[in-house]
Amino acid sequence: MDMASSPTTLGTSPVGPLTDSNSRKTLIYLILTLNHIYPDYDFSNLRAQHFTKEGTLSSVKTDIDTMLMEIGRVWSARYGDDEAFLEVLWKTMDEAIELVDCDVYSYKAMSEGDPFTDEGNLWSFNYFFYNKKLKRILFFTSHAESKTMGLDSDSDLDDIDETSPTGVDYHSYEESCGDDSLMFDEMDM
Repeated sequence: MDMASSPTTLGTSPVGPLTDSNSRKTLIYLILTLNHIYPDYDFSNLRAQHFTKEGTLSSVKTDIDTMLMEIGRVWSARYGDDEAFLEVLWKTMDEAIELVDCDVYSYKAMSEGDPFTDEGNLWSFNYFFYNKKLKRILFFTSHAESKTMGLDSDSDLDDIDETSPTGVDYHSYEESCGDDSLMFDEMDM
């Protein structure tokens, strides 16, 4: 008998055995979160294998810290060195979701048709911090876009706004979340 087709093998996934209702709920919550955050895209065809359960919080922190190192420099230039950006980030996230009690999942773009594979994206990360006890998911994503993507000519390069010391532009999504940003605060488990 082929091991790949055995019921035990088919039931395992990064979110847990799909024969377990809590594992299926976790998968559904991850997909619903992506669909809610990116309403112009359809993630309903994703399966458990599109996600990865991260091993340790420290390895996730290291990955995020590395990717956001440049933002830390911009933060220091704008706000001084009283509190480092990454310290503020992790403290704020911990207050929101109690990181030590979280399972961490990641999603890496694997196909056409999601915002992370759009032309001009240089890199992205997508982490879900899922605290089952609090019944909350904190979705943390970041991506870098090429500033030259979509420019018609070399003269358009002169129009790029150099508002930060590094020329990196940052966007806040607070205004776009509205009242329904608490949609998953009271999840049933």
